[in-house]
Amino acid sequence: MKNGSEISLFSLCEQIRRHLAASLPNYVWIRAEINAIKETANGHCYLDLIDKEAEDAPLRAQARAVVWSSTWRMLRPYFESVTGRSLAVGMQVLLRVQVQYSELYGLTLVVQDIDPSCTVGEEELLRQRILARLKQEGMFEMNRTLPLPRLVRRVAVISSETAAGYLDFVRHLEGNEYGYAYEYTLFPAMMQGAEAPASIEAALDQVMAAEEAFVSEDRPGFDAVLILRGGGSATDLRCFDDYELAVHVAQFPLPVLTAIGHEQDHHIVDMVAARYLKTPTALAHFLIERIQQEEAMVLSLAARLALGVRSKLNEAHRELDRMLQRMEVAMRLRLARETHRLDLLSQRLEGGNPSYLLEKGYALVQQQGKKVARAAALQPEQELEIQFLDGVVRCQVMEVTQKETK
Repeated sequence: MKNGSEISLFSLCEQIRRHLAASLPNYVWIRAEINAIKETANGHCYLDLIDKEAEDAPLRAQARAVVWSSTWRMLRPYFESVTGRSLAVGMQVLLRVQVQYSELYGLTLVVQDIDPSCTVGEEELLRQRILARLKQEGMFEMNRTLPLPRLVRRVAVISSETAAGYLDFVRHLEGNEYGYAYEYTLFPAMMQGAEAPASIEAALDQVMAAEEAFVSEDRPGFDAVLILRGGGSATDLRCFDDYELAVHVAQFPLPVLTAIGHEQDHHIVDMVAARYLKTPTALAHFLIERIQQEEAMVLSLAARLALGVRSKLNEAHRELDRMLQRMEVAMRLRLARETHRLDLLSQRLEGGNPSYLLEKGYALVQQQGKKVARAAALQPEQELEIQFLDGVVRCQVMEVTQKETK
């Protein structure tokens, strides 16, 4: 080993630091994956960054990075507000870093900025901005506040008349096992491509014109508006993230129900609509189930009402039976009292009957057909009729002898 070629570790690291400082710009944008993240008590955030060619490929680079507390306080809320997520392990990030090399601590990447579009993509970033704008303008939940009728039977359908989703919807609705009848009017529109938003907006205007005509003619209007498509590629469905179309749906005066994509798709128009269903078939099932639930509730109420009426009738019958029993007892008592009175009256009548007196041995004295009750009423030589029980005796008064009175 030659003495002239020897240098200290410090000297080597110092040369590296100077060379890096001279050859690198003030900052550089790097794309990497977060392998570890730690936030300290003093507010700094430390990242372990890695780089791989593919998901299952071995590491080809690794470095440490730090976001100082003064920068982290601004970057963290900005990133979360744009992406709706927090920095996490496994996330791809695009960072603006300053390369620093310390003789004591080695290479460190000091993070100065972060680009959320790398993490969520440019299209998703635009979606987030549109959603934020709709919320700020107070339109995000506007259509959702409209009351949806309990029975949705008359609907305006915006779709392509040849779309498989629309045909599936009609087939499922008309073939429902309960026999429910629906009225639906198709307002054709383009359902994909750059011209689709304007076409759907025009269809919404046509629905509104038809609704106003119904009102002027005093006819029932539409219960709701349905926007149907039934899936497609991400490019095909991009039109349903259009701001102007979302505004039309949000401000529409009738409830709007959407069935645009499959389970993995969820678009801004879905979010501002009154209801969102995954597929047109699911939307048809929703309408059928809504009437089925209403019918079940009515039948349940009818059964409860019938049960209540039967209970009231039974109670009324029991009360009527009790009243009849009381009336029967009262009538029996009244009949007994009246029978007793009649018996007494009969006895009195029988006591005053001449035949009854004649049977007792008494006789009835009459003079010229008039009853004679006193001797003083008679004169000698008057003719009398004396009626006995078994016959009449005619005689003449010989002498009248009156009883002395005190």
